[in-house]
Amino acid sequence: MILYLEREYWPCGTNGTIKIDEFKLCHTIEWPWNRNEPDSCIPEGIYPLQKHYDEELQLHLLLFDVPGRGKVKILPSCNLEQEKPGSIIPVSRLRGEGQGSQSRLAFEKFKELVFSVFESKEDVLLEIRSNPSNALNLAKLEQRWMV
Repeated sequence: MILYLEREYWPCGTNGTIKIDEFKLCHTIEWPWNRNEPDSCIPEGIYPLQKHYDEELQLHLLLFDVPGRGKVKILPSCNLEQEKPGSIIPVSRLRGEGQGSQSRLAFEKFKELVFSVFESKEDVLLEIRSNPSNALNLAKLEQRWMV
């Protein structure tokens, strides 16, 4: 299964929408693009998803093979600035640049879908791409980071 994360890049944060075909699953917030530095959203591309458990975060999701980062977490959060840069945070509603609400609800909905696919022994990929008709079009500014 392939999920699509269509992003809008803004100076204070990156907003996105995760879709399956044309069905909107949830929105996302991330740090603004900063040339793939540690305080940046991750580069566009196609990444495998896997479930992961640790004592602190409990059950959450990881993206693998992110250039310059390795693994990146997808997890719920109330505040982008409290999270480690590079994380993708599902939210139900976007409230501004890199700001959203009802993260736990959006994360549970997202996790439920992805885990049901994992149970059927199918791989899940997340394709991250920009929505050039909205916000800043980084594709024109920095073509070298797009794969």
